[in-house]
Amino acid sequence: MKRKPDLPFWSLWNLSFGFFGVQIAYALQSANISRIFATLGADPHSLSYFWILPPLMGILVQPVVGTLSDRTWTRFGRRIPYLFVGAAMAVAVMCLLPNAGSLGMAVGAAMIFGLFALMLLDTSINMAMQPFKMLVGDMVNEEQKAKAYSIQSFLCNAGSVVGFVFPFFFTAVGIANEAPKGIVPDSVIYSFYVGAAILILCVMYTTVKVKEWAPAEYAEYNGVAADKQEGKAGWVALLKKAPSTFWKVGLVQFFCWAAFMYMWTYTNGSIASVCWNVDMTAADATKTVAYQEAGNWVGILFAVQAIGSVVWAALLPQFKNTKLAYALSLVLGGIGFALVPFVSDPYIQFVPFLLIGCAWAAMLAMPFTFVTNALAGYGHMGAYLGLFNGTICVPQIVAALLGGTILTLVGSVQSNMMIVAGASLVIGALCVTVIKDKPEAG
Repeated sequence: MKRKPDLPFWSLWNLSFGFFGVQIAYALQSANISRIFATLGADPHSLSYFWILPPLMGILVQPVVGTLSDRTWTRFGRRIPYLFVGAAMAVAVMCLLPNAGSLGMAVGAAMIFGLFALMLLDTSINMAMQPFKMLVGDMVNEEQKAKAYSIQSFLCNAGSVVGFVFPFFFTAVGIANEAPKGIVPDSVIYSFYVGAAILILCVMYTTVKVKEWAPAEYAEYNGVAADKQEGKAGWVALLKKAPSTFWKVGLVQFFCWAAFMYMWTYTNGSIASVCWNVDMTAADATKTVAYQEAGNWVGILFAVQAIGSVVWAALLPQFKNTKLAYALSLVLGGIGFALVPFVSDPYIQFVPFLLIGCAWAAMLAMPFTFVTNALAGYGHMGAYLGLFNGTICVPQIVAALLGGTILTLVGSVQSNMMIVAGASLVIGALCVTVIKDKPEAG
């Protein structure tokens, strides 16, 4: 296998720049889905069920995109066509989802419309997101891979900051943050519109700047022999021969992504209750001005988390022991989650969310570094990364299914779910010890 060439910084940057726009869309979804469906009338105990769709579509779409793109060769590349189509779909759906309550439909019909739009948005975001991870796996050598994923992590968090603060920003410049019962405020709707425009512009930049290798070059640099028949192996066969690192990192992923599922689901209710003294058990809790103000502040806190993640991501390469850095990051995030219910000052909440950002930085970069290094020489990189996405999606699905039950067990207090999330991250940190950071034979 021929060594992949070192790439200049801007080539690594261009590989992932479109991820900035994709992450704006993902951030808007993450920070506002609970707010949107609560505004439409969803009960807190069923709120987690709406979050089943994002990971469910991910586990269905990303392995398909990975496998099909392994077999695709066009003059535009093998990964980029899927990236562009996914982004175009996301733009269309982002203009529909926040209007679920504004089309004159009854509450039930608005919920169904919103769910259908959310399903399409998740499908398109996953279709656009997966190719970026594959491009790094395809074109970046092992020595530069950590740097490439760090750049991707930076762009991811930068996009998150922009998406998270949009509703707060638009409210500050005078766009309405209140609306009639069952209708999403204009501050949220405008955020989705502007996010959609930025998304398509960023993805167009990557499609213009990145030129993927031709089939012969790809095979030469990735050690894929003709007799490996890349792209024709079944998923079950690929999973059977997957390196042990694939599964061990997946175990860590389970507890990490379950924790963040509860953050996305219950932070709006937690902050409204802890910092704005909103009685979240009241029937009209989500209709109050205080709840919508808290919803805007959640975007700010998520942006603080993203900023903390950027700073921590810059420090992670200084650790000589990668596993120690991974475990420490998750423990810091667990402490951050556990602090949320005990901090009533909205500004002091910055501290817990900065700590949560440490865990997020490690989750974005380290798993793919471990796994793509372990997969060197295996072939089927797209299919494997699509399947590895299952270690992100499955825990979220399980967490969403159990969310209402766990919420009941912790007294139906949404802020207590932050403590559950913190405990999950600490368990994930303990599981890091089983990972072997060594190359494995294909």
